[in-house]
Amino acid sequence: MEQYEPERLSAPQLAAMRRSLRDGRGALTRRSLLRASGTAALALGGLGALSACGIPPAKREGVAAASDDHSAAEKQINFSNWTEYMDVSEDEKSRPTLDAFTRRTGIKVKYTEDINDNVEFFGKIKPQLAAGQDTGRDLVIVTDWLAARIIRLGWAQKLDHANLPHAFANLSAQFRTPDWDPGRAYSYPWTGIPTVIAYNEKATGGRKVDSVTQLLDDPRLKGKVSFLSEMRDSVGMTLLDMGKDPGSFTDADFDAAVGRMQKGVDTKQIRRFTGNDYTADLSKGDIAACVAWAGDIIQLQADNPAIKFSIPSAGYITSSDNMLVPAKARHKTNAEKLMDYYYELPVAAQLAAYINYVCPVDGVAGELAKIDESMASNTLILPDRAMAAKSRSFRSLSSEEETAYEEKFAGLIGA
Repeated sequence: MEQYEPERLSAPQLAAMRRSLRDGRGALTRRSLLRASGTAALALGGLGALSACGIPPAKREGVAAASDDHSAAEKQINFSNWTEYMDVSEDEKSRPTLDAFTRRTGIKVKYTEDINDNVEFFGKIKPQLAAGQDTGRDLVIVTDWLAARIIRLGWAQKLDHANLPHAFANLSAQFRTPDWDPGRAYSYPWTGIPTVIAYNEKATGGRKVDSVTQLLDDPRLKGKVSFLSEMRDSVGMTLLDMGKDPGSFTDADFDAAVGRMQKGVDTKQIRRFTGNDYTADLSKGDIAACVAWAGDIIQLQADNPAIKFSIPSAGYITSSDNMLVPAKARHKTNAEKLMDYYYELPVAAQLAAYINYVCPVDGVAGELAKIDESMASNTLILPDRAMAAKSRSFRSLSSEEETAYEEKFAGLIGA
């Protein structure tokens, strides 16, 4: 396998990484977000820096690396995941869905919560991947931009869809065709994470805020608007409002979106660009409306009923965390069986009831309602058809594009 040395990060990429780790999604951990009112927060931690820190450039479409599969002889799986991303029993001594999988299949799962940040985790496994060696992991969960890099470098194994009948049948349409893995040849989503518009109903005088146009142009919101300091979220939402597809925009489209936000900065319509620290200002009413992460809003609503969210008619940005089988993993078939297991409706419902992220499994509402009817009706957990149709993903970027775009975005937000 061809090996690549990590590219040197540009100044804009480094700045973006530091912003994210300091006060953006990378500053959060799933363990740090508390469950409120008996419902788990839609935690957004560990999404990591949006720059490709320490990650080899995606110079070619990689060929999936095959390995000798020892699944038949070795009934085990080594599974690496984020913290607070798997159901646990009330006494916290067992993991019900994993235990049920072992009882059914005889396959033991060594489950490790050793992912706290995409960049940090990739640093652990990159040397083995680059050397064509087993990482010691059969299944990992990483965020979409990192999944794209791993796949394009040929460091993920192509899946056998014969082992994934439930996943193939039940995957929600909004997650089926990412540009970095068309047809889900190498990955399946564990969960989705939406970027939405949030507002404080008291601060807006009871008015609903449901578009980026309102954020940027409504004089009644002047000085009480914030956007996110994560480029893909703020630019992506603005592109959608302009009628552009974040999955296929041009350099000119990007510049126009930045220019539109720049006008909001110049006129002081935008108060500031924030990481997750917008939550305190929104709750107090110092920020009336903003671009926000859905998980934060679920938390805030538990304590402040004035906090509302909306899905713009133009659409919204969704990112995802995804299951991959690394190159040279010893137990690929076993890993595929576990991936498919989490797309069975009762199992998917049990997991969603615990973690409360956007569930990527279609048709799970009935099973989830048996557990908690309020969860089954929460569109931030189970988007209805209309909401799912509005979901868009920010397209993959080359290293050159990322450097140029982060530099322009840094100029906009004064970073």
